[in-house]
Amino acid sequence: MNYILAGDIGGTKTLLQISTAGNTYAPLLQKSYRSTDYADLPEMLDGFLHEAGISKIATACFALAGPVNSRQVQLTNLPWQVDADAIAARFAIPQIKLINDFEAVGWGIALLASADLLTLQTGHVQTQGTRLTVGAGTGLGVGWMSWHNNACTVHASEGGHMDFAPTDGTQYELLRYLQQRHSHVSYERIVSGPGLLAIYEFLRDSGRAVPTAQLVAAMAQEDGAAVIAHHAQQDTEPIARLALDLFMSIYGAFVGNVALMMLPRGGIYIAGGIAAKITPAMQQGAFLRAFHDKGRFADLLKTLPLHIVLNPQVGLLGANAAAQYREQQY
Repeated sequence: MNYILAGDIGGTKTLLQISTAGNTYAPLLQKSYRSTDYADLPEMLDGFLHEAGISKIATACFALAGPVNSRQVQLTNLPWQVDADAIAARFAIPQIKLINDFEAVGWGIALLASADLLTLQTGHVQTQGTRLTVGAGTGLGVGWMSWHNNACTVHASEGGHMDFAPTDGTQYELLRYLQQRHSHVSYERIVSGPGLLAIYEFLRDSGRAVPTAQLVAAMAQEDGAAVIAHHAQQDTEPIARLALDLFMSIYGAFVGNVALMMLPRGGIYIAGGIAAKITPAMQQGAFLRAFHDKGRFADLLKTLPLHIVLNPQVGLLGANAAAQYREQQY
């Protein structure tokens, strides 16, 4: 039997799955790991494959949050270097592919059901129009899909590392604040989990809002960005609400910028670990207002379909699909 190993490897969480061909939705084993608990991917695979009790893997594909350099990847927000040939030799896997995590999201989009999507803007769909995937999590990913000869090609990018472009006075001050920390302030420094925390710190340090003792205590015990997002949506902490509103505006502006570049008439798909957890905030207006705020091209952006991906396994689905795709087609 041909066993397929798929992995979606991010700076915070890694999903691993073993399945057989054509059985993506009924894996033999699937587990989630905290990435930082392991020194590298082989250490994680040791335990996973031992638990699966399967020694012969026919093919594998790992989706990784970082630029793919041939057969190696240095993850951007995790101190791992993944070497496909070294893993192939260690675990006797004859074929291994490494792809960018948002390339995997692109593969996975085609496998989603309607219930896996929350539509923010219906737009006007072109069946074979370019599709755009964008998503904030530990980092900020971007990818797109184009059509040629009735086949879809998936493209990776590192678009999340484009220069942050502020659009108002507060955002200019945020940029100057972050320039004291980083030599280069990209959108990922802001539109990400760590970025939401940085916005909160900017609001606090600039005196725009003061956190309560209860919020500070909660952030010391749990993930700071998750605490901010929770209190913002509950509207129990003014500084959290301000931070999430600013985050939404910059997120929407970024997606609008990339949409103008790609003209994704086949749809925009907001993935990543954050959007699906804050859908009420995504629907309340700040995101779409900033997305549309492109002067003479506001009406054009209103024609583009825009969805939030609710399925957290879209990257894993995509890695599994890419593992089974023939090399000459891929």
